[in-house]
Amino acid sequence: MWVAVGVAAVPVLLIVLQVVAMREGFQGPLGSLWQDYVGTPKSMSVPWAGLVLALVGISMRHRLIALGVAVSIDVVWAGIRLLAGAPFAIGNGAVIVLTALAAIAWLRWDGIQRRNALHAAALGALLILATKVGDVWLHVTVLSRPTVFDEYVLLADHALGDPSWVMGRVLDVLGPAVYAVLHWVYIELPVAAIVVAVWQLRRVVSSGRWPTHYLVRTFLVLGLVGPIVYVIFPVVGPMFAFGADGHGMQLGNYWPGVVPPLDRNPAPMPFDTATPRNCMPSMHTAWALSVFLHTRRDTDGSQAPPWIRWGGTFWLLATLTATLGFGYHYGVDLVAGAVLCLTVESALRAPERGWGWFRIRLVASGVVILAALLLSYRYLPASMAEYPVLAGTVVLALLAGLAAAFHATWFAGKQETPQVSHEVETAAR
Repeated sequence: MWVAVGVAAVPVLLIVLQVVAMREGFQGPLGSLWQDYVGTPKSMSVPWAGLVLALVGISMRHRLIALGVAVSIDVVWAGIRLLAGAPFAIGNGAVIVLTALAAIAWLRWDGIQRRNALHAAALGALLILATKVGDVWLHVTVLSRPTVFDEYVLLADHALGDPSWVMGRVLDVLGPAVYAVLHWVYIELPVAAIVVAVWQLRRVVSSGRWPTHYLVRTFLVLGLVGPIVYVIFPVVGPMFAFGADGHGMQLGNYWPGVVPPLDRNPAPMPFDTATPRNCMPSMHTAWALSVFLHTRRDTDGSQAPPWIRWGGTFWLLATLTATLGFGYHYGVDLVAGAVLCLTVESALRAPERGWGWFRIRLVASGVVILAALLLSYRYLPASMAEYPVLAGTVVLALLAGLAAAFHATWFAGKQETPQVSHEVETAAR
């Protein structure tokens, strides 16, 4: 029943957002999706990430055929665009083949082969559609919140030592090569997620079983929950509110050279109609932390191989450095994003263990801590700036306490046993 409701809700949501987009004069999710099929895709990596995720549910022979067809279509479309003088782009083939794969599985296959293929295709499609919805939601944050809370967050961030200004100056010293690597890591976070997800789901076809929890679930739920806070706590980031990229609305060109004078009487500041209010919480931090957590162990509870563990660690550290060093976020944004990730992950992890007190207290603690942080950033920033050592210690202690409880609950000497849904188990028999 819940699957049917979810499937029915997707087109309704897309249509509603498309209507909003048309009324406000920007591209909606259906228009963007149409471009992926017959025009110039908005992203070159997301369509392919969706297709790669869909391929985990089919046999190796079908994977090779699907990849060959997708590459061929992309070559043809890219060639047509180049001949027409349009910019180079790929992704049409991935979206077309993903759609064809779902249709073939629905109409021609049966049994466990059909279920696996449709399950994987649905995950790939959701990944692509989630980016379309996210793009529209960023416009919604601008339309619904003409003022931003950056003055409040600047004061609160003083308790952490103004890390965005510190990392901004560090990246200036490190030079363009480091900047280029961090920029690639920052924008290609979905690629890292797909690598980890494919590794987690690599046994689906051979075993006929899906793990009860894997990275894609956390990614999608974070993308559903986190952006709601954008409209509750609108923030644009230091490089816009206090830097040269503020389109004339910034309070001054301070970032990253000079920390602005601390105004003890902050107020909501009006901002432009182009910059999304998407800083609080830092979703890049939440997603990168989820990648890190899912690279610690395999789905059977055994330790992950070194290459995946080191990769997850690198992606998390590089993402944190980029979010601060590029001026996209304040330090307190990152703390809120980490708390959100640990809370959502605690709600989803090991569903076979049920909702005992161990899970309820962890999720409830995360919700309370996140709410306390947001309220403090909004109503106590002057006090946080006046007593930075005390305030910073409390903020970091709350995060550290939640992280310690998370580790004790899910990692400290515990093994996770993959479970199979009753439907899949029956089909496998």
